[in-house]
Amino acid sequence: MPKIKTNRSAAKRFKKTGTGKFTYSKSHANHILTKKTTKRKRGLRKIQLVDKTNVKELRLLLPNG
Repeated sequence: MPKIKTNRSAAKRFKKTGTGKFTYSKSHANHILTKKTTKRKRGLRKIQLVDKTNVKELRLLLPNG
């Protein structure tokens, strides 16, 4: 029986919380920050939770947590 492989691109983008939910960080926060407002940059710092409609797919991509 072959091993189940983790999707490496998903593993770099998503982390599993202790309760089994998935978190991710927002994009567009790395460069060209001078034209973005302070409010927008502050919002990009916050870690987001993956919506429950996408959790089923993520469980298939990240079978080992």
